[in-house]
Amino acid sequence: MKILVANLGSTSLKYRLFDCSGNEENLLARGGFERVNDYAEAVNSCLKELMDAGHITGEKDLAAVGFKPVIARGVTGCVRMDERVLTAMEAYRKMAPAHNPPYIDGVRLFTKRMPSTPMIGLFETSFYQWAPEAAVRYAVPQDWYEEGVRRWGFHGASHKYIAERSAELLGRSDVAERVRMLYVNQGTTPVKEPNLRVVSCHLGGSSSLTAILNGVAICNSLGMSPQSGLPQNNRVGDLDSFAIPFMMRQKGLSLEQIEPALCKEAGLKGLSGGYNDMREITEQASRGNKNAQLAIDVLVWQARHWLGACILQMNGVDAIAFTAGIAENNPQLRAQICENLDNLGIKLDEQKNAVTKSNSEVEISTVDSNVKIFVIPTNEELVIAREVKRFLLN
Repeated sequence: MKILVANLGSTSLKYRLFDCSGNEENLLARGGFERVNDYAEAVNSCLKELMDAGHITGEKDLAAVGFKPVIARGVTGCVRMDERVLTAMEAYRKMAPAHNPPYIDGVRLFTKRMPSTPMIGLFETSFYQWAPEAAVRYAVPQDWYEEGVRRWGFHGASHKYIAERSAELLGRSDVAERVRMLYVNQGTTPVKEPNLRVVSCHLGGSSSLTAILNGVAICNSLGMSPQSGLPQNNRVGDLDSFAIPFMMRQKGLSLEQIEPALCKEAGLKGLSGGYNDMREITEQASRGNKNAQLAIDVLVWQARHWLGACILQMNGVDAIAFTAGIAENNPQLRAQICENLDNLGIKLDEQKNAVTKSNSEVEISTVDSNVKIFVIPTNEELVIAREVKRFLLN
């Protein structure tokens, strides 16, 4: 069973091809295209590369194409990406302006090119469908909530991978199995005995922390949209809602001016003075750029804020996992987030932390730390391939 996983961005198409036959989970190929102007051409080029390499003879060899769409009105879980679902995504196009439009267009192009191949999506909100109601509600009127104004939570595929892998590393095969079967049993509420507590720290171009209690996500730092939570690379993160009407009145700004300012010019970019890549920000900070250092300090402060919130809601923590580009490749940032937490039983081994390599899975806590600290490279595409296979077989 060969499953193509397509990751669609506003100007990019990245893909991975998995062979999920039997108990196998083999990555056969990976590739992608940047600065995409014509998605139809990119889709054709993707298939051509796979055929030229001999991985497939044509689209008939693909059991399905898998996607990780962000959000849709009234839809979550692992679903077939038919017109009903795409229309539901259209309803929330403005809620995720950098994500929904390319996925809607991309799925339609794949469908046109491969009409007999199932298109299956694992929504990023899926991992949070068992979170307590108190964790997802904003204090807004009921009709606002009914329109979708609530905490949805995102980065679901990444945090689900961390939930399963951290359980395996901690010798908790029972919890790992529960995580694997979550979406198969999504009509039921998993039991939530507090016997394994993990905080997953996904820090990258966009960032979020999730509290995972016995394999189930109970909260996420991202809220109604991907513009919330920690400061993102160029998206604002959490902001007092009255800041928007205040700036509209104070500066005479229109909503059309406010929206791109918050979505494209804010976050780490806004704080640092124009840099939205953590590598550049770190380099600038080392040269004495105070704005760049401030961007790092704000990210660390917000990460620690949510780390504390997650620990409190679970009455402790057994493991902290760092994942995604920034967390995996920035030892200094990991050290800052874990600094002075020894009274909570969290002790980072400075030497282990300093020698971690890109794409390496390693424990970086001290021998006497009560809390295990891991660096775990995420694998969202593998999660999608697994869930697509389960969807097709059930």
